[in-house]
Amino acid sequence: MINTALSDVEFMRYSRQLMVADIAESGQQQLKNTQVLIVGGGGLGSAVGLYLAAAGVGMIVIADDDVVDVSNLQRQVLYREADVGCNKAQAACAQMRALNPLNCYRAVTTRLVGLQLALEVDQADIVVDCSDNFSTRYAINDVCFTARKRLVSGAAIGWQGQLMTFDFRAGIGPCYQCLLPKAVPNTDKVRNCRSGGIVGPVVGIIGTMQALAVIKAIVETEMVDVNYLSQFDGSQGQWRQFGINIDQQCPICGDHHFVNGGAV
Repeated sequence: MINTALSDVEFMRYSRQLMVADIAESGQQQLKNTQVLIVGGGGLGSAVGLYLAAAGVGMIVIADDDVVDVSNLQRQVLYREADVGCNKAQAACAQMRALNPLNCYRAVTTRLVGLQLALEVDQADIVVDCSDNFSTRYAINDVCFTARKRLVSGAAIGWQGQLMTFDFRAGIGPCYQCLLPKAVPNTDKVRNCRSGGIVGPVVGIIGTMQALAVIKAIVETEMVDVNYLSQFDGSQGQWRQFGINIDQQCPICGDHHFVNGGAV
């Protein structure tokens, strides 16, 4: 994105954020000049979209081919009852624009796969995986690694949530498949919100933490927890964190992807 200075209106709007030493004017300008791709406009995407829009991320692209259902409103707080039946990406852009018209927003109303996914990832500075199925998560991980992009991935079910941040800019792992290999049996049968339910605030907490991770990555603080799995137990209100190591047999980032020191 084009590097532009902050306006007087922006100084007023983001005044409390500008007071944070790790952000200040330079960080706010970095937020303004960043493009973020959010894949999925559900409960995670709702929290991510609202907080990134409020924070002043200059360009937010959100992709979702689904429509708002009345059952979504329990946790997908970006939407209103009047949005039922509308495409989620378009409704999300309208709500984010109403919250902060100083940013730019673009809705992708088709499921991101193949070349279109690669093109959208290529245009983004950071990708936020808010999807609800393994095939999409694996695809996003693969494309982000190939494109050397930063990826913030989240998931939630029932009382449980998880968060991961990867930085692929150097062309090395670990990656999502190192944590959960694609060959794991029955991944397509893992519970989702339709079959296992979800407590609304749990998905909101994970989505909010994803937004926080994105902001920290953009302003380049030293507090970014890269290559960790953070697990949240909402029933106990507890977090656990585990390091993610490179799986040398990983088909995405393992040893066989490197020849003479470079990724192939």
